[in-house]
Amino acid sequence: MAVRLQIGTKYVLGKDHPTFVIAEIGQNHQGDVNIAKKLIKTAKDCGADCVKFQKTCLDEKFNKAALNRPYNSEHSWGATYGDHKKYLELSDEDFRELQAFAYEMDILFTASAMDSNSLQFLKSLKVPFIKIGSGDSNNFILIKEAAATNIPLIISTGMQDLKGVRKMYETVAEFHKKFALLHCVSAYPTPLADVNLNVINLYKEEFPDIVVGYSGHELGIDVTLAAVALGAKVIERHITLDKHQKGSDHKCSLEPKEFETLVKKIRDLEVALGKPVKVFQNSEISCFEKLGKSIVAAKQLKKGDVLKLDALKIKVAEPKGLDASLIGSIIGKRVIVDIAEDESINKNYIE
Repeated sequence: MAVRLQIGTKYVLGKDHPTFVIAEIGQNHQGDVNIAKKLIKTAKDCGADCVKFQKTCLDEKFNKAALNRPYNSEHSWGATYGDHKKYLELSDEDFRELQAFAYEMDILFTASAMDSNSLQFLKSLKVPFIKIGSGDSNNFILIKEAAATNIPLIISTGMQDLKGVRKMYETVAEFHKKFALLHCVSAYPTPLADVNLNVINLYKEEFPDIVVGYSGHELGIDVTLAAVALGAKVIERHITLDKHQKGSDHKCSLEPKEFETLVKKIRDLEVALGKPVKVFQNSEISCFEKLGKSIVAAKQLKKGDVLKLDALKIKVAEPKGLDASLIGSIIGKRVIVDIAEDESINKNYIE
């Protein structure tokens, strides 16, 4: 039975279904609802299937010391890490407004649940799926709580080894199989030597009963396209209006033209991948008519001669004769008409 994951009423993820493309807005909205709306519209225009944000209750995700830590980065929006995160965090009402806007744009809307409170809030929004980010890949309390909601989950697996990923799988599988695991490396940007796309094949072997995908943080789009070629059925990439904006995620994000190109190339690649059925394609007919090989007489043949291999050759012939692949089947047959040297041999010439 083919592995399938239903997301909302419109999308089915899995084999023989289109790749599900998530535009990760994250906090690239700079804490501004209007920029967030522009990113939602941009993602829709680029062909993404879903936009994803990040939802955090700061006091639940961070302890006081972490929030009070000085944050002197060029990307900082505040003197402390808590001030920085508070500046970027959208309110519950902002999320409701953005969800309504995404509905108007006809694009799915969801977010990563960064803590239990945020998980329950997203549940109240009736999002089509909940994302568990790599930052919570070892947070099995949250993963179990998310699984218990019975809402489909898409889970990134950065900062984990295979043993940890198996535990993630087993934790959710106790409740249901309505989830996908995304290969992910939590480095921004990810060095090519660390991407290790063959983990996608590993996941398909280890977890054959769920959907497998890829969440990429590398520069450019080529690696992500390769992930699709390897069988990733969910793709997640960050989207930004400008890579040079303030914020650590912008550098490994895709600007609108890049994101649009990625989606187009994914759709082209899906067409080219096709199905595992090898046939003589209609598009090959003209080439076959011009260059396809036939069986011809290597010498003059008389009526009654018995065909031997040295009496036959394979050539591009006009008009076409018997297909070259049939040469073995006519050895030992008797010809019933005279055949000139270099003439095509057709089925009416032999008994």
